[in-house]
Amino acid sequence: MASLIPPLPRPPLGIPDPLRRIYVTKDLDSITDIGPEEPPEAGDVTSRQVEAIWSSVRDWYRSGVHPALQVCVRRHGAVILNRAIGHASGNGPSDGRDTPRVPATVQTPFCVYSLSKAITAFVVHKLIERGLLTLEDPVADYIPGYEKNRKHRITIGQVLAHRAGVPNLPSSALDLDRLADRQFLVEILADAEPFAKPGKYLAYHAVSGGFILGEIVHAVTGQDIRTVLAEEFLDPLGFHWTNYGVAAQDVGSVARNYITGPPTAPPLSTMLSRALGVGLDKLVHLTNDPRFLTGIVPAANTVTTAFELSRFFEIMRCGGELDGVRVIETDTIRRALVERSHLEIDLSLAYPTRFSYGLMLGARVVCLYGLDTQYAFGHLGFTNMLAWADPQRAISVAVLNNGKPIVYPELLPSFLGTMQRITSEMPKIPKSEMLV
Repeated sequence: MASLIPPLPRPPLGIPDPLRRIYVTKDLDSITDIGPEEPPEAGDVTSRQVEAIWSSVRDWYRSGVHPALQVCVRRHGAVILNRAIGHASGNGPSDGRDTPRVPATVQTPFCVYSLSKAITAFVVHKLIERGLLTLEDPVADYIPGYEKNRKHRITIGQVLAHRAGVPNLPSSALDLDRLADRQFLVEILADAEPFAKPGKYLAYHAVSGGFILGEIVHAVTGQDIRTVLAEEFLDPLGFHWTNYGVAAQDVGSVARNYITGPPTAPPLSTMLSRALGVGLDKLVHLTNDPRFLTGIVPAANTVTTAFELSRFFEIMRCGGELDGVRVIETDTIRRALVERSHLEIDLSLAYPTRFSYGLMLGARVVCLYGLDTQYAFGHLGFTNMLAWADPQRAISVAVLNNGKPIVYPELLPSFLGTMQRITSEMPKIPKSEMLV
C-alpha cells in the first residue's frame, strides 16, 4: 500500500510555512486505513451517523496540523468506527522532500501524553479497592522526605484531583538519562514547594502528579506502576499496548510527534512551559526520544492505539467488567468519578473544567466532549487527543494524533467540531440502562 502513495507536493525551497502545516494530498482514500468494524446496527446507529463522524475527521485532517489521525468509536460495545488517516512519520512540516512517508494504520501506536493520567488514576483507585491505601492518606506516608516544605498535609486524593498545590517541577525531572533513578526523583519531589494550601486551588499537575502517584504505587506494591498496570488490567484482558512506554524493539513502531501550527507566543507559551516544565518544542523533541519511549512517566508516556484506548474506557463504562473478565469494581469507578472541581478556572491551564479524582468530567455546556455530556468522563492529551466514555450515550471513544499545535485557525471547527459531531450523532439511552 505504501508504494502506491504518490509523492505529496512540497512548497518551493526557501519559503517557510508560518503555520507549520503538513502537506495534504487530495486523494485522502490513498492514505486511509480501515480496521475491523462491526455493522452500525450492532451499535444501534446507522451508516449515515458513522460516516458523518468520519467526514468530520477527514475535514479535520485537511486543516494540515496533524500528520495522522486515528479514531475508534464503540457503542454498546460494538466497534462502529475504527480508522486512521495520514502518516505515522515522514510528512511533518520539517521533513524533507525525500523523507520516506510511513502511512498510519489502525495498528500504529501513539504516545498519548496526558491521557496517561486517566490510566494512572485507575491504577491508584484499584489499589484503594484492594485496601492498600486511601484517598485521605498523606503522600508523606509513602514517599520519604515528602513532608519537606510544608507538604505533610497533601493527600493522595488532592494529587489525583490536581488540588495538591505542587503543579510544577524543575525541568530536571524529565532528564531522560535519569528516568529510572527513583532516588533522584524522590529528592525532586521532596524539594518541591507548594504555591498554596493543599486543596485550595485547582492547578493542573502536568508532570508532578504522575511521578508522585507512581512512587506511591511502588511503595505499596513493591513493583513499578508499569508492572501493576499490566497485572491488574492489561494482561487479564489481553491488551498488547496501553502501558507506560514500549519495549526497545517497538520504539520504531510508534508514530512520530511533530511540532505543528503557528508558533505560540507569550504569555500563552510562558504559561504552558511553566505547566509542562519544559518549552513546547523541547517537549515534543523529548517525547520522540527512545529513552522517553522506553521509560516510565506515569503522567505522559502511555503508548497505545485508539482501538485499545477506547477499549480501556469501555471497561469503565461497563462498570469494570468486559468480555466476562472483571478487573475493577463498579463502586470503585463511581468513587473515581466523584466531582472535586466544578467548572473552576484551572490556574495552570487557564480554562474552566470539571475534575474528579483523576478524570476530566463532562458538562452541559463547557466541555471538550461536546454539549450535554454531564455523565462523560475521560481525559485530554497533548494537544488534540481525547479519550472518554459517555454512559448516557453508551459510547467509548479515542481520538489520537501526532501533530502538536496549540492554537490554529481551524481549532474550533475541526478538533472541537469533531468531538461535537461524535456526541451529537450518538443517541442517548435511558438512564436506567446506564452501567455507571
